[in-house]
Amino acid sequence: MAADGAFLGMALADVASASERARRRRLRRLFLTLLPLGLWCWYRLLSGRPISFGLPHLGPNASLWLPGAILVALFAVVLVVPLALAGRSPHVLYRSSSIDIGLDDVRGAVIVKEEVQRTLDLFLAYRTFKERMGGTPRRAILFEGPPGTGKTYMAKAMAREAGVPFLFVSSSAFQSMYYGQTNRRIRSYFRALRDAARKEGGAIGFIEEIDAIGGTRAGMGSSSGREGISGVVNELLIQLQSFDHPTRTQELRGFAINVVNRFLAPNRRLRSPRAVSANVLVVGATNRAADLDPALLRPGRFDRTVHFDLPARADRREIIDYYLGKKAHVADLDDPARRDHLAAMTAGYTPVMLEHLFDEALVWALRRGADGLDWHDIQQAKMTEEIGLKHPVEYTPEERLRIATHEAGHATVAHAVGTDRVLDVLSIMKRRDALGLLAHSDREERFTRTRSEIVALMQIALGGMAAEERAFGEAGTGPAGDLTAATTAAAQMVGSLGMAGSLVSFDAAVMPGTPNLVAKVLADERGREQVERLLAEAKLAAARLLDEHAGVLVALRDALLARDELVGLEITEVIAAAEGAGQVRSHPFAHGTN
Repeated sequence: MAADGAFLGMALADVASASERARRRRLRRLFLTLLPLGLWCWYRLLSGRPISFGLPHLGPNASLWLPGAILVALFAVVLVVPLALAGRSPHVLYRSSSIDIGLDDVRGAVIVKEEVQRTLDLFLAYRTFKERMGGTPRRAILFEGPPGTGKTYMAKAMAREAGVPFLFVSSSAFQSMYYGQTNRRIRSYFRALRDAARKEGGAIGFIEEIDAIGGTRAGMGSSSGREGISGVVNELLIQLQSFDHPTRTQELRGFAINVVNRFLAPNRRLRSPRAVSANVLVVGATNRAADLDPALLRPGRFDRTVHFDLPARADRREIIDYYLGKKAHVADLDDPARRDHLAAMTAGYTPVMLEHLFDEALVWALRRGADGLDWHDIQQAKMTEEIGLKHPVEYTPEERLRIATHEAGHATVAHAVGTDRVLDVLSIMKRRDALGLLAHSDREERFTRTRSEIVALMQIALGGMAAEERAFGEAGTGPAGDLTAATTAAAQMVGSLGMAGSLVSFDAAVMPGTPNLVAKVLADERGREQVERLLAEAKLAAARLLDEHAGVLVALRDALLARDELVGLEITEVIAAAEGAGQVRSHPFAHGTN
């Protein structure tokens, strides 16, 4: 095979030549259709009988029968038109010129782009690949991955790069209240795909959420709860093999030839027209590939699956650079270290979530009258998206002090044990059910955890409770969520990760319909004892760390009482000032409590 550039040039030539031949056929048909009408009009003009247009004469009794005729026609339209249109293809047609994104706009998905580019090259070079090389063109490809990872975005970019019609349809649009119309709409959609491909040299069909019509068949009776699902899947399977079907004109010609051949000797029979294969590529998208019928995934149907995963840190950095380049922002956000930090603190974000984060940050910037977003706007937008809007409430003085102490305890332990952690936001502002929060993230993206790291996270979770008990002699209701997180982590250490002295995995006993891992571990007497031991050790360690870093705890608490919320560098500045002042070993509540 030649270099990629030569192959792509060959591919584009195949599609361009097919499109040009289709254009010339359309012009010939138009000319031949209008020629008789033009000759007749010219004849009338030359003979001195000009053509006149007007309404027909209805006669003197039209007022008697015309209203009734109009009423009958309206009833016919109301009854017949919905049934006639029920089987139309529900797709939306996009031309490549109307799509404003290309493959260059797809960022953070290098491996996926490479596979899509190879598929696109085969699609464009279908004639070379099939006729010269003897290959079977790839007919369908499945995009699978979590929502927001760019499946639809990638399909549109493919259509833009290919320069062919893009027929977008949602699976739910196929479904109809009339029995049998769902199958009819699927047939109409694939017919429209074939027609567009034969006219333009190729066409790409995109079926969104294909699992809605391609779910696993439960049997001929279809006990899955969706009426006719077996028939719908069967129709979809058949249509995925329909790209060699003849056109309606070819079917009529073939029917006429067959009628004539009945009267001819075998050696004199006419040859039926050969169907021309349509250059169609079907792209299906789903985030539930496991629910698809296995027959859809066999070779010849969706024989290639491309997985869209959540972007890794390097990919998020590329996406961040792309979207920030389109948003008005302060110069500080152009600092590579700042963008690296942003990529680190957005682990688990999809490309759509990142774009929405910046849009929400622009809203915050607009509210304060700025011309562009800054780091504080991004932090506020991130908290809004993940936790919710701020809800100022009137805490009693005792509640305010307790909440500030609780959150300062979390932050102090996180600073003491989390050398690889970044403290992002520390707040005593109410958001949803949280009266306060500490948001912290990994300095580097991590895919695994060691035992000491999980124990450190448990200590951070229990730091708030330990701080309350040290300050007030007892804890309030605030640690409820912290205990849930710490118990879950401890149960995973005991029952799944082999980090508590036993190598028995409770995951092996978790099956559909049975309690989850945490419930199984807590139901086991020995497992519960191990969880309790881990939690007690983590709480004791957190209390010891608070004693060792008492000055930091007081400084963070007082800063929260004064400012309500600390973001990023504000947290580290308070900690650095406390440590520089030699307050680390002082009693945690030796200073004033406001």
